[in-house]
Amino acid sequence: MILPKIVKWTLRLFGVMFIMIVVYLGSAFLLSSITVNSDFSPTHQNGIEIFLLTNGVHTDLVLPIRNHHKNWSEVIPFDHTSSKDSVMRYVAFGWGDRQFYIETPTWAELKFSTAVNALFFPSKAAMHVTFYKSVPQGEFCKKINISADQYMRLVRYVENSFQKNREDQYILIDNPGYGEDDCFYEANGSFHLFFTCNTWTNNELKISELKASLWTPFDKVLLDHY
Repeated sequence: MILPKIVKWTLRLFGVMFIMIVVYLGSAFLLSSITVNSDFSPTHQNGIEIFLLTNGVHTDLVLPIRNHHKNWSEVIPFDHTSSKDSVMRYVAFGWGDRQFYIETPTWAELKFSTAVNALFFPSKAAMHVTFYKSVPQGEFCKKINISADQYMRLVRYVENSFQKNREDQYILIDNPGYGEDDCFYEANGSFHLFFTCNTWTNNELKISELKASLWTPFDKVLLDHY
């Protein structure tokens, strides 16, 4: 009698999980297709050049390291990377699951437990910062020209995503980056199924009055806007 009950409840559990996955994906595709700030147009005259970058799963926002509005090297020193290379022009910000960032430098090292924890349980966040000398455009990277006001909205959103210590400094995570020109910092917020790395980027675009989706956990739909 016990075995049939176990099978029955196991099937029910998988049935509920299947329905939840279908509802989640259906809602994601629906809400991703709804565009906000659809009247956005690039600012070509006196505009600021930024980039939307993806690795095929995760999006980063790439900003100029320094201009008249913000000098990121003052709060994110080049010395925090292993190369310590100061001949850089751009800095990329990617918010995400702290454990996933730290434990998964390559997809080949992805653990099932790490993936499950990142998707189904709210977890601590981290900011992945990468310096670039140049940013090649293409299928995985879109250039956007924006106004000074829109840029400052982006800056404030990124600034508020970092945790700070008592000296008002960003908190560097004592862990090697993926390469020579990147590092990790403690970040505000929790990563979960309804607020992913791409949701963070999407919210950043929305708040800055740039074209975005109503809500999305996907990277491709963000680049498709541009």
